[in-house]
Amino acid sequence: MHPPPTNPHLPPTLSRQLARPFVRFFRVEAAGGIVLLLCTAVALALANVPGTADAVRHFWHTPTAIGVGDFALNKPLEFWINDGLMTIFFFVVGLEIKREMVHGELRDPRKAALPLLGAVGGMVAPAGVYLLLESGPGRNGWGIPMATDIAFVVGFLALLGKRVPSGLKIFLLSLAIADDIGAVLVIAVFYSTDLSMTFLGLGAAGFAVILLMRLIGVRAVPLYVVVGAAVWLCFLKSGVHPTIAGVILGLMTPTAPHVRDDVLAKVVGQVHAGLARPGELHENEPGAVEALQFAAKEARSPLERLETPLHPWVAFVVMPLFALANAGVTVETAAVTSSVALAVAAGLVIGKPVGIVVFCWLAVKLNVARLPANVTWPVMAGAGCLGGIGFTMSIFVAGLALQGDLLDAAKIGTLAGSCVSAALGCVVLVAATRKKDQ
Repeated sequence: MHPPPTNPHLPPTLSRQLARPFVRFFRVEAAGGIVLLLCTAVALALANVPGTADAVRHFWHTPTAIGVGDFALNKPLEFWINDGLMTIFFFVVGLEIKREMVHGELRDPRKAALPLLGAVGGMVAPAGVYLLLESGPGRNGWGIPMATDIAFVVGFLALLGKRVPSGLKIFLLSLAIADDIGAVLVIAVFYSTDLSMTFLGLGAAGFAVILLMRLIGVRAVPLYVVVGAAVWLCFLKSGVHPTIAGVILGLMTPTAPHVRDDVLAKVVGQVHAGLARPGELHENEPGAVEALQFAAKEARSPLERLETPLHPWVAFVVMPLFALANAGVTVETAAVTSSVALAVAAGLVIGKPVGIVVFCWLAVKLNVARLPANVTWPVMAGAGCLGGIGFTMSIFVAGLALQGDLLDAAKIGTLAGSCVSAALGCVVLVAATRKKDQ
C-alpha cells in the first residue's frame, strides 16, 4: 500500500499545526498559566498595600451598563467578568470536553477510565476532607477544593520539561477536563438557587432554535452569538448560573466539518488543473479559487474553528482579568487561621492526591484501566499533587458558595493550598523521574 500523496502547495507549518492540536493547546495553556500567575501576584500585592485596597475594590464595583434601546443591564464591572467573560471561558471548556469525548482520550472507554475515575476520586476526597474540618457556617463551601486548574497544571508540566512522560501530560489534561465536567455539574445542581421555570423554559427554547439553525444549514456565526446571548440572559434570570449556558453551547458545537474530504479534494483538483495552464485559471475554472477558499474553511469543523481563536483570548485575557478581579484578598491572621481556609487548603493538598491516586490504583487493580506508558506510581503521586492546584475554578465556586469574610478565607485557602500542591507536585515528580532515569 502506497502512502497518500502530499500536496506541496499546502504550507507545512499549517499542516503541522492542524495535525497537532494537543501541542497547540499545551503551549497556550502553559503561557497562559504564567500570565495568570503574574496577575494573581499583582492582585494580591494591590490588596495588601495600604491605601490601594479600597481603591481597587471600588474600581471592580464600578457600575457598568450594557443595553439596547430601552433595555439595559446595569451591573458592577466584577459581574461582567465573573458572569459575562467567564461564560466564554466555560464555552471553551465545553468545546474542550466535546473534543476530548469525540476525538481525544475520553473517546475510548478503556483509555478514559483512568482519568475519569481519577477525577471522581479527586472530587470526592477533597469534599470529604473539607466537610471533616469545617462544620460551621462555611460548610456550604465543600465544592471549592474539588476543581483542578488546567492552566497552572500545564504551566508546571512545561516547567518540568521532558522529564515528564507524554502519557502523564495527556492523563492530567484528560483528568482536568473530566474534573471540569464534575465542577460544572456541581455548580448547576448545588449552587443554583431560586429557580424560575419560565426563564429556564425560554433558555431551552433558545437551545432548540440553535439546533434548528444547524438543521437548516445556518453558517453565520453572528446569528449564533445573538441567540447564545439571549440564552445567557435567560439563564441569568432563571437562577441557574449563566456560565452553565456557555458549557451547554460548547457541547452543542458540531465536531464534523460541513465539507467532506472528497469534496475538498475535487475542488483542489480543479484548482490544480487550472494552475497547470498559467493565466487560464480564472478563464477555464471560474470561481474555482473562491470555491477552494470556501471549501478550505468549511473543511474544518465548527468546534475547531471556534476553539482555535478563542483559546488564546481565554488564556491571555479572560482568566487574567478574572484573577485581577478575584484574587485580591487582604491577608490577615484571622483569615489565614480560619477553619474555612484550613479546610480548603487541606482538601487541595491532602484530599486531591489521595483521591486521585487511590481511585486510579483501584481502577488498575480491578483491571478497569492501566497506567500510561512510562508512568509509575510515584510519578502518579506527583501528578495527584499537581491536581491540587485549584485556582480558577476553586475561586469561582467560592464566589458562589460563600460571602464576606468566609469568601476571603476560602480564597486564601485556595491560594495557599494551590501553592503547596504545586511545590509538592514538582518535588515528587522530579524525585520520581530522577530515580527512574537512574
